[in-house]
Amino acid sequence: MPGSAIPARLAAWSTSSGSPAAGVADDPGEDAWGTSRRSRLFPGPFLVHADLHNHTRFSDGKGDPALTFDSLRAAGLDAAAITDHARWGSLLLRHGPGAAGIDGRAWARTRELADLADAPGEFVAMRGFEWSHAFYGHMNVWGSEHYTEPYRTFGPGMGPLWRWLERRGGDGLVTFNHPGTGGRLRFGRFRLRPAMTQRLVGMEIFNKTRDYLFQGTDGRDASPLVECLDAGWRAGLLGVTDEHGADWGVPDGKGRAGLYVHELTRAGVLEALAARRVFASRVKGLRLDVAVDGVRMGGTLPLERARPVRVEVDLDRGPAWLGRRLNLQVLRPGPRLPTLAAAVEVALPSPEEPVVSFEVELDPAAGNWLVLRVSDPAEPADLPAHGRWLELGRGLAYSSPFWLT
Repeated sequence: MPGSAIPARLAAWSTSSGSPAAGVADDPGEDAWGTSRRSRLFPGPFLVHADLHNHTRFSDGKGDPALTFDSLRAAGLDAAAITDHARWGSLLLRHGPGAAGIDGRAWARTRELADLADAPGEFVAMRGFEWSHAFYGHMNVWGSEHYTEPYRTFGPGMGPLWRWLERRGGDGLVTFNHPGTGGRLRFGRFRLRPAMTQRLVGMEIFNKTRDYLFQGTDGRDASPLVECLDAGWRAGLLGVTDEHGADWGVPDGKGRAGLYVHELTRAGVLEALAARRVFASRVKGLRLDVAVDGVRMGGTLPLERARPVRVEVDLDRGPAWLGRRLNLQVLRPGPRLPTLAAAVEVALPSPEEPVVSFEVELDPAAGNWLVLRVSDPAEPADLPAHGRWLELGRGLAYSSPFWLT
């Protein structure tokens, strides 16, 4: 991937040997919903379900932080993070929960709670913070020793935050959160910061119950997916609950992420994020993996001229979904919403049947990325979807992008 040299700690996350390590069983078995954790397309990494964006009373959430990780683990998740807002809480002489966000004491206590809940090989508990700017938007930072607030990294533009991340926060991975809400300027219109392209690992495409593919497209904005990827960011796609209640992990229909990890540890989760071996979902227990001409989602596909490519899709939700009819779309760059390079209706195969596969014509002159989207045409599409998107129904999952060279 392009960008400056990765700090040593990040380099360790992103150079996995691919062999099992501590916390990895030869057969990881099934998840809490009866879905196999093994991809049918690629050996090695196995599937874990993650929710990496949650709030507590340390900022504007309603729940006791000490109960957060137990609730998430009991709900069937394998990896989770507390990411309370960082706004201006450290300016207060006497801190209390609410809109001001975390202070140094809350930051330290979040680390204590994550360390207590973390159980390598069983459950990963992580600490993060959500940098929350009224104009530029919100961003999660995971794995950093320090945190910062917008009043310390205030404009013009995103430069002060990028500089902090490159220096004091150089040990963290970063995502764009709910793009287009919480900040009208959309991270400075997603202007690329080349030195951060390796560490900016994701964008939320599902947040709470919303599909952000369509965010702002009923006005003058392009889809955040188009704007982000066209700007040159190599962002994997994530789903999160962004939970502000006290029932972390419990509600159905909210976003979550699937990660293919070599080990169920913090390092394993961070390495999978850095490698973009991740998909977004809002269906509990869903497994999605995608290959294009043998290249896995999150990877780079050599394509020197227009030609057909083979798309293979491993999609499973256990026995209850066998034969279920869904629609698969290949999304390519477009002026406001992605261009539909293909829209294929499929019936989910059994584990004994071949995975879904089809061909699509790709032209590198039409743009340097593609994304696989899964929708249910039997359910209504998210507004403000219109035209053909209404016929395709409700979005269920997104692969991380493929980048064409």
